[in-house]
Amino acid sequence: MKNVHVVHALLAAALFGASTPFAKLLVGEMSPWLLAGLLYLGSGLGLGVARLIRDRGWRPSGLAAGEWPWLLGAIFFGGVLGPLALMFGLTLSSGSTASLLLNLEAVLTAVIAWVVFKENADRRIVLGMLAIVAGGVVLSWSGGEAGTREWSGPLAIVAGCLCWAIDNNLTRRVSASDALFIAGAKGAVAGTVNVGLAFALGASLPGGAILLGTMAVGLLGYGISLVLFVLALRGLGTARTGAYFSTAPFIGAAVSLLLLGESTSPAFWIAAALMGWGVWLHLTEHHEHEHVHEPMAHSHPHIHDAHHRHQHDFAWNGDEPHEHWHRHEAMVHKHPHFPDIHHRHPH
Repeated sequence: MKNVHVVHALLAAALFGASTPFAKLLVGEMSPWLLAGLLYLGSGLGLGVARLIRDRGWRPSGLAAGEWPWLLGAIFFGGVLGPLALMFGLTLSSGSTASLLLNLEAVLTAVIAWVVFKENADRRIVLGMLAIVAGGVVLSWSGGEAGTREWSGPLAIVAGCLCWAIDNNLTRRVSASDALFIAGAKGAVAGTVNVGLAFALGASLPGGAILLGTMAVGLLGYGISLVLFVLALRGLGTARTGAYFSTAPFIGAAVSLLLLGESTSPAFWIAAALMGWGVWLHLTEHHEHEHVHEPMAHSHPHIHDAHHRHQHDFAWNGDEPHEHWHRHEAMVHKHPHFPDIHHRHPH
C-alpha cells in the first residue's frame, strides 16, 4: 500500500505544480482575490458533481463532531488565506521563481508536524528540509527587481506556504474520512468566500472562456490534486507527504520555462540543485523500529493486512479494499512504516 500512497502524493504534486504557471498567465486578467476564489470554486463545484455521481445522490460527510473544527480551520488557512497570498505574490514574481519557492511549503509543513503534532523526524528528513530552505534563500536573495518589489512578491508566496502548511497539518486530522468530501468542501467554501469578497471590493467576472479556463485549472490543480494529497496523508503522514509533494515546484518551474519563455540566472539553477537534493533525501528515507499500536476505532477504506485482522458483524463478499467502522486491538511489531493514521506513536 505504501507505493500507492507515494503515487498519490506525486500525482498531487504534478497537478498542483503545473497549475502555478497557468495561474501566472491568468493573474493579469482579474484581481488576485477573484482569481483565488474562482480556482477554488472550480474545484468545489467539480468535486461536488463527482461526489454526487459516485454516490448516486447526496450522502452525509461521515465526519465526527470533533473533526469539524479541524476541517474548518484547514479551509480558512488553506482555502482562503493561502491562495490569496500566492496570487498576490505571482503579480510580483516570475512563474519559475514562485514555483521553486513553493518548496518551502514542505519545510513549514514538516516543522509544524514535528513541533506541534510531535510527528517523528530523522536526520535524513531534517537534512533534506535544510537543503530546501537553503534553495529558497538563494532564490529569494537573487531577485533582481529594485525596491520593495524585490521582497514583497517572494514574502507573499512564503506566507501562502505557511498557510498551506497549517492546512496540511489540520487536514491530516481528518484524512481518514472521505477525501472527495474534504477537498470538495474546502473548494466550495473557500471559493464562495473569496469570490464574494472580491465582488465586494469591486471585481467583476472575466469573459466566459477565461472564466471556464480558470475553473478548469482550479479543478485539476486544486481539487483533484487535493483529493490525492488527502489520500497520501492517510498513508504517509504529514511531513513525508509534504516531502513527496515538494516535487511540485520543479514541475511548475519546468512548465514556466516552456510556457512563459522566462529566462533563468545561475542562482536559479543553484537553488534548483539544493532543492532537488533535499527532495531526493526525502524520497530515499527508510524508517523501521519496533513500535506499539494502542487500541483505536475508526472508519476508512482498508484491506485485511497486518493492521486489519478483524471480524465482520455483517455480510461481506470478500471485496478489498472496503470501508466500515472497525476496531484495532493493541499489538507490538516491527516493519518499515510512516506516521500514517495507524502509526502516530511517540519515539
